[in-house]
Order: sequence, then C-alpha cells, then structure tokens
Amino acid sequence: MRRRDLVKLAGLAAAIPLVANAQQPIPPLIAIFNAGSAESTSQGNEAFRNHLRQLGYVEGRNIRYEYRFADGVIERLPALAEEIVRLNPAIIVSAPVPANIAVHKLTKTIPIVMSTGADPVKFGLAQSLARPGGNVTGLTNFAEALASKQLDLMRELRPGLNRVAVLVNVENPLHVPQWRETEDAAARASITLVPYEFHKSDDFESAFAAFAEAKVQALLVPPDTTFASYRAQIAERAIKARLPAIFANRLSAEAGGLLSYGPDPVENYRHAAVYVDKILKGAKPADLPIERPTKIELVINLKTAKAIGLNVPPALLARADEVIE
Repeated sequence: MRRRDLVKLAGLAAAIPLVANAQQPIPPLIAIFNAGSAESTSQGNEAFRNHLRQLGYVEGRNIRYEYRFADGVIERLPALAEEIVRLNPAIIVSAPVPANIAVHKLTKTIPIVMSTGADPVKFGLAQSLARPGGNVTGLTNFAEALASKQLDLMRELRPGLNRVAVLVNVENPLHVPQWRETEDAAARASITLVPYEFHKSDDFESAFAAFAEAKVQALLVPPDTTFASYRAQIAERAIKARLPAIFANRLSAEAGGLLSYGPDPVENYRHAAVYVDKILKGAKPADLPIERPTKIELVINLKTAKAIGLNVPPALLARADEVIE
C-alpha cells in the first residue's frame, strides 16, 4: 500500500470517533432556581439529585444541571430568572413562591416544577391543583395555613402566653396572606403580636433588641426563603435571648431552633424528581396535578430547650415526630 493511501486511512480512522461524538445527543438541562442559598437548600437539592439517580438519570451522561441561588435576597430573583430562561433548559425546578413567581413571569412554555411554594392558585401560577392548565406543576406547602397550629403549640409550651414576636419579610409576597392568617389566629387565642419588618441581615440585632424591649414570651418565624438562609443565626440569637422560637420546618430545628411545625421540605424536593422524570418522558405540566403535603411534622430540639431553661411538657414530647437530644 502506498504511503499516500496509509495517510488517508489514518485520517479516516481519526475522524470516526469525532463523527461518533458529534452524533451523541446533548443531555437535557435541568435548571435549579432557588430564592435561598446553596447551603440552606443543600439537603433538598441532594435528595432531588439522588432520587433522579434512582430513576436512572446520571449527571453528564443523560442529564445536566445548572444552578442559580438568590441567597435569600428576593430583589435578585428577576435577574436570575432571566439568566435561567436564557439557558432554555428542558425543565426549571424552582422554589419557593418568590422564585416560582419570578420565573413564571418570563416563560409560559418551559416546564416549571415547584419543589415547594405557597398556594399556586392564589398566586396565579395554576388554574387549579387538579388541573394546573399551564407550564407550572409540582408541590406546594400551603404554608400560610400553619400559623394557627404553631401558636397553639407555643401556648401548650408556655401556658399563659400572651405576647408573641413575629419576623415579617416585607419583600416576600407570601407574607401578606400569611400575616393575615397569623393575625386571625392570634386574635382567636387572645395573643398580642409584636411584628418586626425585616429588610436586611443587619436587622436581626435590632429585631431582637425590639423583642426584648416589648417583653415578648416567644418568637414565630414564618416560612420564608430569607429566614431559611439565616435560620442558624436566628436560632442562635433566640437562644441568647432565652426566647422560645417556632419555625416552619425541621431544617430550622436541626439548626438550633426550639420547635418546628410544618411539611418536610426535603421530602418535597425528593418528590420533585418524579415530576421531572414524567415530563422528560413526555408528560405535560398542565396535566400533572399539583400535590399538597401528606404529612405535617413536629420536631423538638431538647438541646435548645435546655439551653434556654425550658421544660417541654411530656405530652408535647410524646406527639413529636422527632426529638433532637
């Protein structure tokens, strides 16, 4: 064989892998968009990826991920939502309601799977839970309905309770209906609320100073992406002030909060993978019912109770889904 023919054959052989690689399909891109921080949502995001792995999706082989986090700063969401939509992902997985709203404003075609968020019907994200009818589906936590039970738990913990501090994030659209629910529950229980309007992380020091001056007996920390990002800091300040605090989910109790009562957010993230799988296989978000939490759990941190010198009633401990000792 002549040298010229050998060179041609060698060039052809080298080109075959390149052609094969060029024919490999690009894995679908899943964009994870969260108003919280990477740290505060790490357990949920890991549960989401793990469940997708169980369903057969391997990162880099048949799925890709891109992340955007607002770090609890709601004002950053519109710009981050624009970045996400420009990526043109196969699916956007978003949470909680401020992120869900921000990305929904920019696309009515890219499927959006909520891993958590308040009532999507009330906020205009879906026509109904059973038949969403648009590009948004997933899971909701209906967080605004929990305030009444949270106050009941605090009254059980502290008989005679009549003054409760409440952190309010004025930038979060959820806090309007949430605050009304809290006011109604407090009025029924003859409890005076002492709200503090939060604007930035530096406000926590002045917030707890105001709570001390008002002589509050407990603190209610409502579901909020900013408060979730600072849950350890809030819990630490509450302990220092010897102030019993109740939060909306177990991650805050694990971070040092005294009590948490609400749905398990990690389970929501895990189940969001099922929605992603169905959509990748051809299902339409409009036809996938939005699910509400099937379980509301009570978590009590006894280490924190001891630190603030509080005895938790045995009856309350017996009802807890988990006790941190």
